[in-house]
Amino acid sequence: MDYRELPEEFLEKMKQFLGEEYPEYLASYEEEPRSGLRVNTGRLTPEQFLEMAQTADWNLKPVPWTKNGFYYQGERPSRHPWYYAGLYYLQEPSAMSPAAWLPIKPGDRVLDLCAAPGGKSTELAAKLAGTGVLFSNDISNSRAKALLKNLEMFGAGNICVTSEAPEKMAGILPEFFDKILVDAPCSGEGMFRRDPSMVKSWNEKGPDYYAPLQRQILDCAVQMLAPGGKLVYSTCTFDRDEDEGTIEYILEKYPQMAVVPQKPEYGFEGSRGIEGCLRLFPHRLEGEGHFVALLEKRTEKPDANVKNLENAGEKALSDPLLVEKIEARLCRVAEDGKSRQMASGKAKGKTFGKGKNVAQNQTAEDFSPLFELLRQLPVRTWNPEQFYRDGERIYYLPAALAGDNTRYFKPLRCLRTGLLLGELKKGRFEPSQALAMNLRMQEFVNYLNFNASDERTIRYLKGETLTAAEEEAADGLVLICVDGFPLGWAQKRGGQLKNKYNPDGGGSDGTR
Repeated sequence: MDYRELPEEFLEKMKQFLGEEYPEYLASYEEEPRSGLRVNTGRLTPEQFLEMAQTADWNLKPVPWTKNGFYYQGERPSRHPWYYAGLYYLQEPSAMSPAAWLPIKPGDRVLDLCAAPGGKSTELAAKLAGTGVLFSNDISNSRAKALLKNLEMFGAGNICVTSEAPEKMAGILPEFFDKILVDAPCSGEGMFRRDPSMVKSWNEKGPDYYAPLQRQILDCAVQMLAPGGKLVYSTCTFDRDEDEGTIEYILEKYPQMAVVPQKPEYGFEGSRGIEGCLRLFPHRLEGEGHFVALLEKRTEKPDANVKNLENAGEKALSDPLLVEKIEARLCRVAEDGKSRQMASGKAKGKTFGKGKNVAQNQTAEDFSPLFELLRQLPVRTWNPEQFYRDGERIYYLPAALAGDNTRYFKPLRCLRTGLLLGELKKGRFEPSQALAMNLRMQEFVNYLNFNASDERTIRYLKGETLTAAEEEAADGLVLICVDGFPLGWAQKRGGQLKNKYNPDGGGSDGTR
């Protein structure tokens, strides 16, 4: 992009802001934007990915501020089968910094408040490694659907994807979260080089529009942050009022909030006026631009008001009592839902399954197809309290949202809560794309592993019917993988593989 196409008001502001560095900043517009990918550490280590990348002759260079980020040039990783296996996320390198700076611990309750399209949420989910819970929210329903798709492809199951106003969430989830990330909507000055259309947006809605919005969002985030919790605030803009000015607003309004100082390195610059915040400029490093601040709510952390079910009572399905407990739980959930519907007058005319009124109890036989599937996952353990039924769909909830804790998500507009296991349909159970992506290859008894160069891999991703020899996999449900990582399901009969690949994952499902 030619910097002379930038608004005069913006250029004058940057001239005053950068001083003697201003010519270097203008020169950065003559350089090509850098592209990056971030490895899904929930599936493999960066070292393992680099070994795989060598076989594809990819030219990768580490992004210094995140251990699992890499620059790439010339490749088209969005068209490689590994992308559809969720091995990495394509992300602008400086945009990797906010999630990298949020210190996640196993079991944390985490909120990504402005999450779409999912670059930050996928990294936070990988850091949680299947523990705790990640709320990923975007006020736009269409953007939240894209967010859900990316989380699903990454194999995240301990999630609650919502499309809500921050004010409503703050009223339902006060002091609920251990960690919060707010990558706020902003004027986008750090994206001018990469996306010239942002200039038009800046002219229509500049810093004067976004700064008050950012503060409203942060007001809600502070209310939802537990005492002792940490919050990252970030933008992809250079405007001081949107960056340091917003932090000054928070520090003045909330005395319990304090900046956790971060050391400038990797070409980062310290912030202008607030010690410990960071700025990323395109003339100082290989990235577009960002502002990052880490804050902490410095009060004594109280006892959690969330019933902790993490790993409580988890057993393998080989335990005969476990099946009975899961059946009882699913029937109880269905009965509870019926009771609420009756009380609210919403049950009239509602049906469940084929010809079944919601007033009818479910029998153990109704769930037998589910257990047929679960028995093909012999190494997994299950907690009956985490099973949840919504209509024909069966979910495995995060421990923090199971049992009595369903009250934390039921009032919200949820696109997905927990891991969607699949759907009960006419006496059979259809496993979900989300379940396939959540698995490791060896967890499912019957799998078929292609390599990336096998022509069947591309044909599978196109939805075509495939052939497979008898010795490659047994008849029945098959987990299709590429280079050891799941892609989706197929149904094998004889030498034919009926393709069940569902890249959209069924979309949002309105779990409550």
